[in-house]
Amino acid sequence: MLYARRLRAPRPVGDIALDHAPLARVLDRLALKGVTALGEASDELADYRDTLASTDPDELTPAGSLAFWINLYNAGALHRAGQAYSRDYESVLRVPGAFSAPWATVCGESMSLDDIEHGKIRRFGDPRIHGALVCGSVSCPTLRSEPFDGTKLDEQLDSQMRFFLSNGGGRLDRTEDTLHLTRVLKWYGGDFVRPHRMPTLRPARASDIVAAISRWLDPDDARYLVGNRPKVVFAPYDWGLGCSVA
Repeated sequence: MLYARRLRAPRPVGDIALDHAPLARVLDRLALKGVTALGEASDELADYRDTLASTDPDELTPAGSLAFWINLYNAGALHRAGQAYSRDYESVLRVPGAFSAPWATVCGESMSLDDIEHGKIRRFGDPRIHGALVCGSVSCPTLRSEPFDGTKLDEQLDSQMRFFLSNGGGRLDRTEDTLHLTRVLKWYGGDFVRPHRMPTLRPARASDIVAAISRWLDPDDARYLVGNRPKVVFAPYDWGLGCSVA
């Protein structure tokens, strides 16, 4: 979860566009067949990675560059999940170096999935990426049915956060006066509270996290939180192998 390597900061200034259709085809099959589809998609995901890696993401628009890195990361996470499935592992964490071993080389920089997440994606300063990145596990966000696209990225990321929080990421139990949140928000709550300092290792108070994410919660729930200040509980993270598309 921590980032230590020093990588070049993204500096997108271009205007070229990329075709993410290969990833879209994998997502279509994943939606139909579930995680079993990933056991058959290893070569396609590797080819997609190599296609992206031949592009300088700084030649894209800022939104296009962020979409580039998110898609590259998610393709890698799906590849690792496919490896876990093919080896009959119960968790992607059983794959040696799942997140720490090199996955892609872009512009001369060899990067693991951890490197891509913490050294590239989080440096864009948009905490909504935590509702968009997957890890091949039961508790990670549900994948969109389409790749991320720089031309509509803002809409996609907003939609992802709302969906993530309303489908397991945030559950308000008014009977128990308790808000159950995904552990992702405990790990990365500082990104939501202080996005201008991303990536940050400084933890955030639960009350500050709730205030920061309220814009993506159900409006009635958000009003209840302001008036009642319920107890906040971060759910355990289920690293069991799983991946879904909606």
